[in-house]
This record gives sequence, C-alpha cells and structure tokens, in this order.
Amino acid sequence: QVQLVESGGGLVQAGGSLRLSCAASGRTFSSYAVAWFRQAAGKERDFVAAISWSGIGSSYADSVKGRFTISRDNAKNTVYLQMNSLEPEDTAVYYCAVRTNYNNSPADYPYWGQGTQVTVSS
Repeated sequence: QVQLVESGGGLVQAGGSLRLSCAASGRTFSSYAVAWFRQAAGKERDFVAAISWSGIGSSYADSVKGRFTISRDNAKNTVYLQMNSLEPEDTAVYYCAVRTNYNNSPADYPYWGQGTQVTVSS
C-alpha cells in the first residue's frame, strides 16, 4: 500500500512557474514508477509525465514537452513536477499515481493522490 499526497498547486499568471510535489508513504516507494496526470473540468484525466523507479527513464505528453520536468528524490520519497511557461490550457487538477512500470493509461495505476489544483490566468 502506498499513500500519496500532492502539494504545490495554486494560481499563477500565464508564463509563470509552479513546482508540484508528490510525497509518498511506504517503504517500497523507490520501487515504483510515478506519473502525473491532470484533469480539467468536464474532461478526461490525461497523462502529463512519468518517471521510472530509478529516475533514469521518463516520458512526457507532447503538450508539455520542453516546459515541464519530472524528477524524483527517493531518499525523500518525493516526486516533483517543475512546470514552466504555464499556459491557461494547463489549468486542471493534477494527480500523481504509482505503478510498477510507467505508461500513460490512468486505468493502469492502482494508487492515486487526492490532487492539487493548478489555475493559470491569462
């Protein structure tokens, strides 16, 4: 069992930056891949980025490549999502989730955090 808590969301102007954190409890966190998803109001939950258990492998949605960076610190049981050059289209609730190997399908992730709201004003 892994428990996840996201933080770092908020209101930011277009072009600004935020760093989201996903803090995990559980001894086996370092053996899990971690992904970030986001869900805008009235839309499906979409893949944003993922990182392997070692931190060596990562993947990004095309819409955030070059703007967002995912990283992890296994000693702190935390994964980060650095978001730069934010756009109003990035407004959503952001969730972190874990599974053994990452992919971009939310249905495959058994453990989820409660989400953190990111709002980007124009």
